[in-house]
Amino acid sequence: MHEILNILENDALTSPEKIGQMLKRPVEEVRRQIKQMEEDRVILGYKALVDDEKANRNMVRAVIEVKITPEREGGFNRLAARIAKYEEVKTCYLMSGGYDLLVIVEGADLKKVATFVSEKLATIHGVLSTATHFMLKTYKEQGALFAEETFEERLKVSP
Repeated sequence: MHEILNILENDALTSPEKIGQMLKRPVEEVRRQIKQMEEDRVILGYKALVDDEKANRNMVRAVIEVKITPEREGGFNRLAARIAKYEEVKTCYLMSGGYDLLVIVEGADLKKVATFVSEKLATIHGVLSTATHFMLKTYKEQGALFAEETFEERLKVSP
């Protein structure tokens, strides 16, 4: 099962036929295991990584550190689940350290992200504070390098 997951994590477009060849297993067994993992929600979905600059999409992303008060019966989970349900929230992690949640938000522009933070996120009962960091450029995401730039390192010439 983990071998199939590793292959699909590297390239979700790998066909069951190709996976079967790679692992020397029957295609029907591979298909059955993939379907079972989808039904068991081991595989949650398939998604393309998109370079927004090349796609001419002007999305604004922000990383938001959120400090919350744990609830008596539910700890951080209930509030984190509530925050994660917002359409603007693309990722939400429970963290250790100075903040409790790390939330990644996307919006069409700075104003929409700022409005989400100030009018929705920060006003939730139990949210103590937020710190918003706007993401300026993506160099690597989920193991994929985005920048094609190469920097030649010159040897230092010293007298």
